Amino acid sequence: MHKGLRRTRVSQSPKLDVVVIGGGQSALTIAYFLKRTGLSYLLLDAEPAPGGAWRHGWDSLRLFSPSAWSSIAGWPMPVVAEGTPSRDDVIDYLTQYERRYDFPIKRATRVTHVELINGGLRLFSDDSSWDAKTVISATGSWSRPVIPAYPGQELFMGQQIHSAHYVGPTGFEGKTILVVGGGNSGAQIYAEVSKVSQAIWVTQEPPKFLPDEVDGRVLFERATARLKALQEGREPPLLEGGLGDIVMVPSVKEARERGVLHSVRPFAKFTQTGVVWPSGNETNVDIVIWCTGFSPALDHLTSLGIVGEDSRVAVIGNRSVDCPNLWLVGYGDWTGLASATLIGVTRSARDVVKQIQGYLSSTFFA
Repeated sequence: MHKGLRRTRVSQSPKLDVVVIGGGQSALTIAYFLKRTGLSYLLLDAEPAPGGAWRHGWDSLRLFSPSAWSSIAGWPMPVVAEGTPSRDDVIDYLTQYERRYDFPIKRATRVTHVELINGGLRLFSDDSSWDAKTVISATGSWSRPVIPAYPGQELFMGQQIHSAHYVGPTGFEGKTILVVGGGNSGAQIYAEVSKVSQAIWVTQEPPKFLPDEVDGRVLFERATARLKALQEGREPPLLEGGLGDIVMVPSVKEARERGVLHSVRPFAKFTQTGVVWPSGNETNVDIVIWCTGFSPALDHLTSLGIVGEDSRVAVIGNRSVDCPNLWLVGYGDWTGLASATLIGVTRSARDVVKQIQGYLSSTFFA
């Protein structure tokens, strides 16, 4: 029995075979495969326009894979003039993609909660509801930024922002800035702000920089090789580089050439004006930029009582253990290898749609 079982507000629309919650890369990839099935489906997107979470990326954000390896199912991303695609290139691609396939999408519609009904699930926004035999949650994580707790953090009088809300270095000129986080977002943002400010890059461990010739394409191939070996009961190959290691995109290479591409280990606590390091030394700080990741955006599923303390839903593959007509796609490796990436989501989306076809064909619905 679902903890969140409630029977309220009758839906005015017929029961759909599938409702997809989300409108970004994962949702569009799912829609591509759904369109080929003949099932009735609808995408509910909280954003007012195409692009998903990419609409909120910082201005200079660049992918670390070429266009061909930054594409979702069916239609490759157009090749960019030079380098790798920018944030705006991705938004343009996703906009053209959904127009190309004419998916049914209802925009500026945030699903607030989901309830169990006879033969399916009912999804609610602030002013509407929809009934579905099956639901796929593909909301990603952008709206749930994670900021770690530090002693004295509430005392700090400076500015704190997460990479989710970072736009660019304008206004940071001459400031002392801590960029906290050792992934690709931390490296790219640090490289940018270090050109206009006194920037300090804080990482838990020394960053792992990949060779200049290694890009996201190579990382994905290596991650796939590791997964295949594990599935076949073999020892995974010892290959350099993981999906979290830092790719040497042009901005990061430029920081290396300036001699600033190095980091320090975490500080011990905040003060009103800055931070104290383990050595006891203090540094006055104006701004902290947290590049510390995200948590799955699953608030809309808490009404079902299936979201755990780790902010995840228990799944077998991509299917909820406790709500068997609910699937999740694009939240990280726990919902499919590299499923939170453009190139990686196709496998998960294809498999989930096949599973839903099987479920609908074998289940009696009133």
